[in-house]
Amino acid sequence: MPPVQPMLAKPVKGIPDPAKHDGLSFEPKWDGFRCLVFKDGDEVELASRNTKPLTRYFPEVVAAARQQLPDRCVLDGELFVAVGDRLEFEVLQERIHPAASRIEMLSEKTPAGFVAFDLLALGDTSYVDRAFAERRTALEEALVGLAGPCYLTRTTTDPTEAEDWFEQFEGAGLDGVIAKPLGATYQPNARAMLKIKHSRTADVVLAGYREHKTSTPEAPLLGSLLLGLYADGELQHIGVSASFTAARRAQLIAELQPLVCDIADHPWGRWNEFLTANPDRVPGTQSRWSAGKDLSFTPLRPERVLEVGYDHMEGRRFRHTAQFKRWRPDRDPESCGYDQLEEPVSYDLGRILSIS
Repeated sequence: MPPVQPMLAKPVKGIPDPAKHDGLSFEPKWDGFRCLVFKDGDEVELASRNTKPLTRYFPEVVAAARQQLPDRCVLDGELFVAVGDRLEFEVLQERIHPAASRIEMLSEKTPAGFVAFDLLALGDTSYVDRAFAERRTALEEALVGLAGPCYLTRTTTDPTEAEDWFEQFEGAGLDGVIAKPLGATYQPNARAMLKIKHSRTADVVLAGYREHKTSTPEAPLLGSLLLGLYADGELQHIGVSASFTAARRAQLIAELQPLVCDIADHPWGRWNEFLTANPDRVPGTQSRWSAGKDLSFTPLRPERVLEVGYDHMEGRRFRHTAQFKRWRPDRDPESCGYDQLEEPVSYDLGRILSIS
């Protein structure tokens, strides 16, 4: 019964050697909402990674679970929305909305799917204390013949095939590869799996900063750097860089003071009039994700370039917080554009969802 916290993964570099882990099972890393499905007859509950209910936001998935999944089961998996041949995380985010009418409309316009990748219970039997190899076999037998909107993820024990997946599947919007030890039990809230994600760098323009939540006028501390790239002559917001030590936060905020400018003279000054975030999620604007949160920022003259590490793009933005690498005084800000970013080769999502 809920609440149950899902098993987590720790990052590793490169496809790990199965021999060093007594055997591994590899599977695609889905870019969606982690979701545990609890089903008992017609009663279906969807729970998020942090155990919050998702049921009301995905009525079409609840209906599919009633029709396609075993009568009594608990499954670990991912909610996703596909547009064409790609997963679209931004479209999935739109489903978390307070208005029931909008949820119903979006469930028809951009329906979500569920892909299962682990088994916690089936009938009266708990599988959490059983090895993944046994859980996977039982999962395949229980979900045989699924063709959507509920799916069973594909797996392989071949590291060479997993390496191919890592390179190819990104073109369908997937986020990397997960490796699970074949002999490991299901361990809620423990980092018992391994995740392999893409690692890239980009040269970006520093456009502003936000102060840390512990910053005070007497002891100012930087919280995050606001980053931009040029497109068609305009500086676009691409994401943030954070995760600095306290000493580095104090050093950075002092170092950047000579670049502080008035918002009216900043490339993003025109966004100050917006009450809600536009599709580029520009800084200083509100959305349903940030309601009540202070999103004000200190604008900086866009004169400095830095190199950051990132793993994945979400539309025209970094999917996650970028990692500061180094300053690039040799780069001209206007030369930092989207053309430097890698474009994954497109891949048909339907081929990934099909395990036949």
